[in-house]
Amino acid sequence: MAKSLVIVESPAKAKTIKKYLGKDYEVLASYGHVRDLLPKEGAVDPEHDFAMKYQLIEKNEKHVDAIAKSLKKADNLYLATDPDREGEAISWHLYEILKDRGLLKDKHVGRVAFNEITKRAVNDAVEHPRELSDDLIHAQLARRALDYLVGFNLSPLLWKKIRRGLSAGRVQSPALRLIVERENEIENFKPKEYWTVDAEVEQDKQAFAAKLTYLKGKKVSQFTINNEKKAKDAEQTLSSAANGKLTVHKVEKKQRKRNPAAPFTTSTLQQEASRKLGFTARKTMSVAQQLYEGIDIGGETVGLITYMRTDSVNLAEEALTEIRQFIQDKYGADNLPKEPRLFKTKSKNAQEAHEAIRPTSVLHEPDQIKKHLSKDQFRLYELIWKRTVACQMIHATMNTVAVDLAAGSPENLFRANGSTVVKPGFMALYMESEDDAKKDKEKDDKDRILPPMKEGDEVKLLKILPEQHFTEPPPRYSEASLVKALEEYGIGRPSTYASIISTLQQREYVEMDKKRFIPTDVGRIVNKFLTEHFPQYVDYEFTAHMEDDLDAISRGEKDWVPMMKAFWKPFHELVEDKDKSVDRKDVTHEQIDEKCPKCGGSLAIRLGRRGRFIGCNNYPDCDYTRNVNEDANAEPEVIEGRKCPDCGSDLIIRHGRYGKFIGCSGYPDCRYIEPLEKPENTGVQCPECKQGNMLKRKARSGKIFFSCERYPDCKYAVWNQPLNEACPQCGWPMLTLKTTKRRGTEKVCPQKDCNYSEPVETEEEETEQE
Repeated sequence: MAKSLVIVESPAKAKTIKKYLGKDYEVLASYGHVRDLLPKEGAVDPEHDFAMKYQLIEKNEKHVDAIAKSLKKADNLYLATDPDREGEAISWHLYEILKDRGLLKDKHVGRVAFNEITKRAVNDAVEHPRELSDDLIHAQLARRALDYLVGFNLSPLLWKKIRRGLSAGRVQSPALRLIVERENEIENFKPKEYWTVDAEVEQDKQAFAAKLTYLKGKKVSQFTINNEKKAKDAEQTLSSAANGKLTVHKVEKKQRKRNPAAPFTTSTLQQEASRKLGFTARKTMSVAQQLYEGIDIGGETVGLITYMRTDSVNLAEEALTEIRQFIQDKYGADNLPKEPRLFKTKSKNAQEAHEAIRPTSVLHEPDQIKKHLSKDQFRLYELIWKRTVACQMIHATMNTVAVDLAAGSPENLFRANGSTVVKPGFMALYMESEDDAKKDKEKDDKDRILPPMKEGDEVKLLKILPEQHFTEPPPRYSEASLVKALEEYGIGRPSTYASIISTLQQREYVEMDKKRFIPTDVGRIVNKFLTEHFPQYVDYEFTAHMEDDLDAISRGEKDWVPMMKAFWKPFHELVEDKDKSVDRKDVTHEQIDEKCPKCGGSLAIRLGRRGRFIGCNNYPDCDYTRNVNEDANAEPEVIEGRKCPDCGSDLIIRHGRYGKFIGCSGYPDCRYIEPLEKPENTGVQCPECKQGNMLKRKARSGKIFFSCERYPDCKYAVWNQPLNEACPQCGWPMLTLKTTKRRGTEKVCPQKDCNYSEPVETEEEETEQE
């Protein structure tokens, strides 16, 4: 039998697939992409139909050589990379490399794609190979060329006009715009006052609340009662009219059905894992990749979920059959709908993988395989498993009741709402998380049971409760809500959401505060520059339209070269124009209506290495600066009970580029300064001079380090916490405590030529084990 070589991206995937194929198959990994564009200008040539110049990725060169060596002994080559555009491109690049080396002569080459790594799916794919898809390849080539041309033209412009090291991207820039615009909304938000009026009532010894809906015959909207006087007048009117009781005016009872959510797409999985598990988008995709590629679940290695980069909500027929049988056996026939529940894909361009994210077999119940999974693997797998099973279960049945209560007459009405679950259906297994705003809006009525009431009943009025409120600004984006917004605007595609978020953080355009995105000063200025000078290229509709074009190319409906030409010419001309017409100070300086207290010159908000600050435009002749939020007329805060050790003047708290510090009030005649926070003594003797102790200090960047208290006479310093223990390997008088994500917490020797390390269990790790 002919020997066949199968190529996949990762060694984990290769290991799993090898077990499914016979001895006549060798399975090797490319370790991801095998080549990329040359990392310099000219790698994409717009003058010659966007011809591209590639080079092998250095770290994967040895893997390509191993593939080439094995191919010489094989008759068949199967390219089995992921079933999306990126996977198609990896296969094509590998095919081109092997063809250029003359290794494909007399070889049968087939492209095989499977949506799940199971024995049946893998063998079926290998038995029915297809040709490489030019349409998918061209779509990925166009995407890569676009990203390259935008990056290599906009980024150098940012370096010139703002500062070095910045970057702009075709997709990351609109995402940054979303975050900055939301922050501007929050900052410009003006709260409006409004009042609610509730009635606290009692029936059959059960107290409940009702909300005012009509007052003197007029419907009460959010701002009908917008000050304290109106609220007090309403309270008095209602109290007088009610005279201690409310009358049941109307009772509405309904039965409502609630259907389960669709199975997961990439976007909804990232959102739900963020809300329920606290996972970042990148962590979700990393753990999902492990579940997809294969886990040993006790003598059997199997891919536990289907491909996790998809915007489809379809489920395969065989999967539906298995899930429905499982529900009937496990939860009973009354929890199974008569027909399989089908969901419609919201994305008009759903094409990456033609199935939702689901367990490869619903019979792999989470609790049964938990011992074979890591904590994160189990939590994500359980989430996917429950969502998939729940989507095929019977709807939940809810009884809802709305009661209108009249105060004196039907002109004054309060409404009380309640609901009870008659039959939980799918809710017994899984409930989708809700966004914060929706959660707050619905929490009052959820699961509240009202006492039995009928028209004409009188209920006891305990109290009228007017309450003041103020409208609140929209919340900052979380990872979940940002992914949702990106999807709604059509920015990026399932495989790109995690990398978009990661890039914004790596470039320090955004920061996280309480799991919410806040734009940095640099991020704001980059966004301001792009929205003012390149508005069409950070426009949400333009970006979404570009994604639509790429999808049309992948379907064979458009040619990629004309699309690239239509983009390139106006974009390139605009870059050249802005290079000549925009000055750096126009971008980084924002004039303010204030004079310099030092020289009388004009002041501006400027961008420095540590963010924005107010500085004099006469710099360098005048060095006046202050923080943006600092009051120029505020009196300096004097340090009580202390004088300058150099000149005897008062010591005051001053503001510098790196924050607050203690300085002499006699500046500039006396330049004495000291840090606001005194360095903490660790009690560990400096191992170099053996005279001073190691102090815990904070660098200007905010990073913690440890150095000898005799600085500058002794300049010994380390980044990690010193320990008063000698190294058992080299005898150095001090060890340090080092923590990394990969290796955990260790005792390590700070000497470069000593490799001593010893694992240490922290209190958190001990608690987790317990």
